[in-house]
Amino acid sequence: MRTLILASTSPYRLQLMRQLELSFHVAAPLYKEQMDPSVSAELLVKHQALQKAKSLSQKYSDALIIGSDQVFVDARHRVLGKPGTPEKAIEQLLEMQGRKHTFYTGLAIYDSANGESQTEFETFTVSMRELNEDQIRHYVAKENPIDCAGSFKIEGLGIALMDQMEGNDYTSLIGLPLICLVNMLSHFEVEVL
Repeated sequence: MRTLILASTSPYRLQLMRQLELSFHVAAPLYKEQMDPSVSAELLVKHQALQKAKSLSQKYSDALIIGSDQVFVDARHRVLGKPGTPEKAIEQLLEMQGRKHTFYTGLAIYDSANGESQTEFETFTVSMRELNEDQIRHYVAKENPIDCAGSFKIEGLGIALMDQMEGNDYTSLIGLPLICLVNMLSHFEVEVL
């Protein structure tokens, strides 16, 4: 079996990858994410996922390297990243309430032995409930979602913020679309089952 590398520092992606019960290593990508609001969300997440994977090719010369990236597109069609601070998370959530928003998650596998790659993206839409500022502040204080696009953790208390969710694969909302990943791994002759 080929060596699998997850190019990520995200504990959420690590947890999702473990669900597949494959042997893999984790390494921090050497690529610095760059938000470019002039690029479509689809292209941005695919590009960044691939660059994260490729950034480790010197270190792992014969591996399948998995990269993933996620951006949040709010109801006003603005591409937003992680809030970074509790204050910005509160601000994002206050603006989000009562509206529908879309998450774009890019996925890439890069074969460092021959340079072959595959990239895909998934979307997932969430509609947030109407909440008051105290509820939002309580949520942010409790979960501290500053490292999450959209300022919430759907796998935790963030589910209480939602009115409705739509998409093909809920794991794309967490940051690593496993259904797509299983299909892409199959292309590289790595079978999960």
